[in-house]
Amino acid sequence: MRNGEIAEAFEELASLYELDGVVVYRVVAYRNAAKAIREAGVSVEEMARQGRVEELSGVGKTIAEKIDALLETGSIPAAEKLKARIPSGLIAVTRIPGLGPKRARLLYETLDVASLDNLREAAEQGRLKDVPGFGAKAEENVLTALAAGADGSPKTRTLLSKALAIGEELVGALRDHSSALKVELAGSARRWGDDVKDLDIVAASSDPAAFVEAFGSSPAIDVVHSSGEAGARAVTHTGLPVDLRIVPEEAFGNLLQHFTGSGKHNEALRTAAVKRGLHVSEYGIADDESGDSLAYATEEEVYERLGMQWVPPELRENRGELEAARAGRLPQLIELDDIRGDLHMHTTASDGHASIEEMAEAARERGYQYVAITDHSASHGFGDDVQPDELLRQVERIRALELEGITVLAGTESNILLDGSLDYEDPVLEQLDWVVASVHTSFRTPEKEQTERMMNAMEHPLVDAIGHPTGRLIERRAPYAIDIDRVIAKAVETGTFLEINANPDRRDLNDVYAKAAGEAGVTLVIDSDAHWPHTLANMRYGVATGRRAWLTAEQVANTRPWAELDKLRKRSR
Repeated sequence: MRNGEIAEAFEELASLYELDGVVVYRVVAYRNAAKAIREAGVSVEEMARQGRVEELSGVGKTIAEKIDALLETGSIPAAEKLKARIPSGLIAVTRIPGLGPKRARLLYETLDVASLDNLREAAEQGRLKDVPGFGAKAEENVLTALAAGADGSPKTRTLLSKALAIGEELVGALRDHSSALKVELAGSARRWGDDVKDLDIVAASSDPAAFVEAFGSSPAIDVVHSSGEAGARAVTHTGLPVDLRIVPEEAFGNLLQHFTGSGKHNEALRTAAVKRGLHVSEYGIADDESGDSLAYATEEEVYERLGMQWVPPELRENRGELEAARAGRLPQLIELDDIRGDLHMHTTASDGHASIEEMAEAARERGYQYVAITDHSASHGFGDDVQPDELLRQVERIRALELEGITVLAGTESNILLDGSLDYEDPVLEQLDWVVASVHTSFRTPEKEQTERMMNAMEHPLVDAIGHPTGRLIERRAPYAIDIDRVIAKAVETGTFLEINANPDRRDLNDVYAKAAGEAGVTLVIDSDAHWPHTLANMRYGVATGRRAWLTAEQVANTRPWAELDKLRKRSR
C-alpha cells in the first residue's frame, strides 16, 4: 500500500471523526499523522513491517496499531464503525471547495444533505444560502465548483514545495551517478507553478541502462511502471508520478526546452517556427529549405536558432514572452539574491515558534540587512493575538536588542476590520516601524464590501503593505471575493505596497495579479511570512512568483537597503 493510500485512509478517519463531532485534538492528531505519512520519503508500509513507523512525526503507538490493521485488513476498524452511522456520501461533500467536515455536518443536520446529489439539488433550489454561516456567495461557490466538475475525489495535484522536496532529492542523487552528464528538473516544477500533476526529469547519460537502474532503485521511488534506455516512468511513495527522459548530450537542450513547457508556450513557439520553415521537437529543429535537422546541447542554442532570446522557464506561459524574446525586450527578472530584508514574520508572541532574537539571527545568516517582526494583532481570532499593551512591551524589547549586522524593526500584522479600520488604535501603530494590514476574519464578506474594506485600509497613513491580499490557500481555500483591479488602483493612488506572500501554501498575490500590479505601477514586497527560522527559506517561492509576474528587482521594495525603502513609504512622503 502506497503512502498516499495510507494517508488518505487517515484523512478519511479524521473527517469521519469531525463529522461525528468528537473532540478536536483527535481530529488534529489523525490529520497530522496523514500529513507525515504522505510526505514520508520512504515506504511507510515497509517501516511498519520493520516496527519503525513510530519514527514518523505525529505517529505514536495508537496510530501505529491502526496502520498495522490497515495493512493487514485493508481498513481501519474505527473508520468502519463510524461509517456504519455516518452517510458515506458526506465524505465527498467535505471535499467540495469551501465546505469541509464542519460545514458538511451543518448541511446534513439542517438540510439532510448526505451526498453530492443532495448538495447539488439544495444549491440549485437556493436552500444553502439560508443556512447559518452560508449566504448567497457560498451557495454560488458550491454551484460553481460542481459545474466545474468537482466530484469529491481527493485532489491529484501536489503543492510545489512538496513536489520539489522529492524532485530535488531525485535530481541530486542522479547527478551523483557515475554516468550522469546532465540532469535537470523540467515541467511545471521548473516553471515554478503553484502545484504539479507530476515530475519530469530530463537527462543525458553515458550509460543510460545503468542510469535508469539507479533511478528505479532510488529510496523515493515506489513502483517503476516502464523502463528502457530512453527513460522510465515511476511513482514515488507519496503517489507522485515521475517521468525520466534520456537523450544524447548533444540533444539535451531540445529535450529540456520541450519538457519544460508549458504546452501553450511550446505550441505558440512551434506555430511561429513553421512560418519560417522550421519544425521544432524534443529531438531537434528541422529546416525545410536545407533538409537538415540539428540538435542542440543547450536551451540557449534552441531559442537562438529560432531568432529570440532565451526565455526564463518561469515566463513560459504564452503571455507575450515569445514576442518580447524576438524583440530582445525580456525583463531582467528579480533574483533571490536581490532580497535585502524580510518584512513579515512571526515569533512566539503569536503563532510563531522562535524568539525575536532567533528569527533575526536566522535572517542575518541568510544575508539580510533588516527584518520586521510582525506578530498577529489583537483580533486575529485564533487564540494567539498580541494585545496592545503586550505589543508595546515587544517594541521596547526590540529597541533594546543588540544584534550586530542586522536591523530589527518593530511591526505588526494587523487585522483589517469590516469597515477597513485596523484593530490597533493609532497611538499604538505610531510606535511601530512597519505595519502590514491583512484580512484574517470574515472571509465570506460580499465582493463590494470586501473590496471597500481593503481600500479603506489602504487609506490609512500608517499602513505600509497589504498582506496576502486575496487570502487564498492553494488547493485548500479559494480567494475571497474582491475586485483586484480596484485594489491595485487604490494601491497606486495611496502608495501602499502589495505583498507577494512567499508561504508556498499561499503565494499571494498570485503571478497574474502581481504582474497586473507591477504593470500598473504598484511597488510590491516579497515576504516569507515565516513562523520558524527554517521557513525564512520560503522566500524562494515568493521570488519565483515575482519572476512569473515579470517583475524586476526595481519593482520590489525590499531589494533595497532599509534607508532607501523607508523613503518609498507613504509616511515618508
